[in-house]
Amino acid sequence: MDVRGLMRWARYAASRRGVRATRFAWRRRRIDARGLPDRGREPARAPGPVTGAEPQPGGGIVRFARSELRICVVAGGAVFWGWDGAGPEPSYALAGGVPEPDGRAGLEPDKDGGWRVVSERVTVEVSRVGAVAIRTPGGIALRRELPPRWWEPVGGGPARWTQRAEVAADARFFGLGGRASGPRLRDGAYRLWNTAARGPAGSGDGPPPLTMPVQLVVADAGTHLAFQDSTWDGVVTLREGEEGAGSGHDRPGTVEVRMEGGPLRCWVIVGRPARVLAHWARLTGAPAAPPSWALGPQCVGPVGGGVAEAVRTVAAWRERGLPLSAVHVDAGGPAGSRAGAPFGSEGSAPVEGVRLVSVVAPAVPAEPGNAVYEEGAAAGAFVRDGSGREVRGVDRAGECVYPDFTDPRVRRWWGGLYGEDRARGLSGVWHERNEPVSPASFGDRTLPRSARHDLDGRGGDHREGHNVYGLTMARAGYEGLLRARPGERPFLVSRSGWAGMQRYGGAGAGEVCGDWRGLRAALSAVLGLGLCGVPYAGPDLGGGDGAPSAELWVRGLQLGAYLPLFRIRAAAGAGPGEPWEFGPVVLGHARAALGERERLRPYFVTLAHMARLTGAPYARPLWWGSPEDRSLRGCEDAFLLGDALLVAPVLEEGVERRPVRLPKGRWYDRATGRVYDGPGRVVLDAPLSRAPVLARGGSVIPVRGADGGVELEVWAPAAGRRGGGVVVPDPGDGWEEAEVERYTTRLVDGRVRVRRVGAEGSVPPGRPVRVRGL
Repeated sequence: MDVRGLMRWARYAASRRGVRATRFAWRRRRIDARGLPDRGREPARAPGPVTGAEPQPGGGIVRFARSELRICVVAGGAVFWGWDGAGPEPSYALAGGVPEPDGRAGLEPDKDGGWRVVSERVTVEVSRVGAVAIRTPGGIALRRELPPRWWEPVGGGPARWTQRAEVAADARFFGLGGRASGPRLRDGAYRLWNTAARGPAGSGDGPPPLTMPVQLVVADAGTHLAFQDSTWDGVVTLREGEEGAGSGHDRPGTVEVRMEGGPLRCWVIVGRPARVLAHWARLTGAPAAPPSWALGPQCVGPVGGGVAEAVRTVAAWRERGLPLSAVHVDAGGPAGSRAGAPFGSEGSAPVEGVRLVSVVAPAVPAEPGNAVYEEGAAAGAFVRDGSGREVRGVDRAGECVYPDFTDPRVRRWWGGLYGEDRARGLSGVWHERNEPVSPASFGDRTLPRSARHDLDGRGGDHREGHNVYGLTMARAGYEGLLRARPGERPFLVSRSGWAGMQRYGGAGAGEVCGDWRGLRAALSAVLGLGLCGVPYAGPDLGGGDGAPSAELWVRGLQLGAYLPLFRIRAAAGAGPGEPWEFGPVVLGHARAALGERERLRPYFVTLAHMARLTGAPYARPLWWGSPEDRSLRGCEDAFLLGDALLVAPVLEEGVERRPVRLPKGRWYDRATGRVYDGPGRVVLDAPLSRAPVLARGGSVIPVRGADGGVELEVWAPAAGRRGGGVVVPDPGDGWEEAEVERYTTRLVDGRVRVRRVGAEGSVPPGRPVRVRGL
């Protein structure tokens, strides 16, 4: 904790809210002392030697002296294994059931008394003592899971377990949710327990609000994704390998996963990054495409600002000619929706064309007269302790209770409240403080670990339900919005979640604090979430309790203009927070960044619908198309936006020229037209007025023209090479099937020819083509 964070904590602890939080923390400890008895003696257990096997479609069951392993290769090449009888279901991560087994794969004897499953894309080997190795069809090892170990209480209760794995010496780790220290995860321990940050992004305190046990491992031999499907509290310890010099031996990289409970089961997907993410999306659900308006700039005012603040914000932005798609308002959310009036009835409605989004937290004030509390209490909707009493916590609104979103009945009731918000003029929701952990809750949680959850009929406590609390709340909100207006795609963004979050909406990536660390942390979080299957994500730019300098504010806005979710938050401190408050020069730079985002809106629409179809994130690491290029795996200050653009934001103070590592291919500076050939390292101009952005040679980028229509920005391919791109015309905010237009480009006799695949090769009428780079 830095000095600023320590001072903030001290102020909070001395406040009335802090004293109340301390009292509730002691109450949680007493509840846990009653509800969670001491584990006592815990003997260790390992699988032991193999005793037999039972072949089944796609794999089979391998039995050991003290455990059994179920293994299956499903259609498409993903591998599942589970110990002690664990199957792939029930799971909060999976969508649409478990894929069918690969009928061509089966369990067969292997050397040294082991067993193996051979399929078209992957080979799985099980040793006679329980190690599991994942190999390419050519026999190269990608991952080797060592025999697991369990610790089981003698008196009964959930078993803790540890699984250790080895990967290639050159492998690099990514994922585990929205980590500020990424996107490449260095050696260290990473906790899997959704936790409210102790400060804005970049402060480095504890795990983020959205963690996932999803590792993406990139090595020369190939890329693979590993997912340990347990929602319990855990720690992942990573250690990168080291290649031996000369005749020295390689030291493999290691991954150790320690879980406090839950099934020991795992999914592994191998292949190129695009293929891995595509199969991950098929397994856990296609990303929800946000409505088109949600791809523009959004703004959120101070905490407690209602409709009047939203009206003021829209008028101020429009007065200065700044584009704005939505305003987020703290209208009390479902907990206060019964008392609210329609937004158009407060004397002044927001300007037409700007949407209103409600900021919603799960905490329901437990006070007489609150209709939502009384209705929920009568239905038994709130989380209870082991003795059946409502668990009380503390939030901004005071003493609160929390709905049990793991109960289908509660999800439907809570989702119905979103329909009331729709009737009041709201277009979507932003879920806040849904970890549920308060940053100063003295004990790292709001709900005690012994609190009881329904867990969709299975029953369990908060140790198992904590990490999926935000996910199930997102499901409740998404389904409620869908029932309220079935003809519109819901807009929902959540601060917390878990694997499969993308089915219901996007994710927040934290607040950017008032120093330069926050910019790098925000970019890392967005890239990490994309590699875990959540492509629509972004930070709160300008947020936090610091007063950003004009330079920092401009560079943050330039970064956000190229991230999927572009949300600007008014500063919480005494410093300026609106673009015009920094002066006319900064206002001009802000207008340019916002204008660039609007010009690229058709490209973002294309990326959103391609993410739904393919699982590919909008924002991608530089190694996305060339994972074999080791020099790109450590590049963390630039990223690809789709296939066509390379964005090199300025993340350090006083920088006006910055180096960039280029992937292979031809690249053009979009501002100057200067050409560069990769792979290699170049130095680009980065004046305060813009961030360096390069376009891939041969690419076709849909942009908004001067007349508001869509035109094609085509960058000349290198001589003798072809290029191309895809365009998805905006299908609106409903459920119309998006049409994918595919284009090819090539250089012939000094002219660039653009052809549409199919449709007799012609570009649609009214679609101007502007060639650049010749």
